[in-house]
Order: sequence, then structure tokens, then C-alpha cells
Amino acid sequence: MNIHEYQAKEILSRFGVSIPKGGVAYSPENAKDRATELGGDLWVVKAQIHSGARGKAGGIIVCKSEQEVSDAANKLLGKTLVTHQTGPEGKTVQRIYVEEGTDIKKEFYLGLVFDRSTESIMVVASSEGGMSVEEIAEEKPESLIKTRIEAAVECKLSGKGDCFCTRFGIESD
Repeated sequence: MNIHEYQAKEILSRFGVSIPKGGVAYSPENAKDRATELGGDLWVVKAQIHSGARGKAGGIIVCKSEQEVSDAANKLLGKTLVTHQTGPEGKTVQRIYVEEGTDIKKEFYLGLVFDRSTESIMVVASSEGGMSVEEIAEEKPESLIKTRIEAAVECKLSGKGDCFCTRFGIESD
């Protein structure tokens, strides 16, 4: 199953994870409206395609005015983004996510992947966010944590979640 970033954030929010405010937009006008609704003076416009490395492909743009948000939306919507995960044909951006800008203290990587060889879900996490997991695995493999979740068993990550947080120096709030 592939879900977009905004959908993942909606799920995380339902489980109490704090995420920046944001909204989906399908046109430059819609994007500008989202920025107005969010308020503030800094926004991040993100292409919503099923692929990582969107930032490297030009699919994530930081904006300092509502007009810049509209311009970024105009630039991204309808564009084909090509990443190492999409192949040379790329993927067409049909929607964007406009998110409030925030001060980033630290970035992390967290992913759930299906391991076909063991027919189980793997949680992959790293304290080295802000880059692709492939780069993390190559450059800092010691920073990756991988753990298998038994799909047939009720998933309770309290113990494993505590392990991730302790290793990454995250304090609960």
C-alpha cells in the first residue's frame, strides 16, 4: 500500500503524534488559500508522489510569502518528478501539501516496509533524517534500527518505541 505524506501525517496525528499543520492543494489558488488558512510567514510546499527523494528532485520548496506558495504550486503541479525510486519515467505531481514552516531541531527517518522474504512488516528508523534511507544505510549504517513486527499479532510498539526514543535521544512530552 502506498500513501502520500499528508495521509501518513493524518494517521500519525490520530495517534497523538504532533505534526506541523498543513493541507492538500490541487491548484495554485488552492495552495495560496491553504497558506492563508495556516497563517504565519513561512510555508513548505511539497509535491505528493509515491517516491522518496522528492527534495533532491526539486519537489519541496520553502516559501516566505503567499505569492511564493502560489508560484511554487504552479511550478510543481503537472510537473513530472524523476527520482531514483520513480525510474526515468518519473511521476506526475497531481497534488501538493502546503505545510507551516517550523524550526527544525533534529530530523529522523521512520519507515514501515513490507519484507517479502519474511512476509512481515519491518520498522526502519534512523536518527539521521533529512536524507534518503539508502544514503543512510551506505554512509551511516550504525544509525539504522530495523525491527520486525509480526503482522498476525496485535502490534504494540511501546517497548520498541521506547528503544527508538532512547537511542535517538528523544524525550517524551
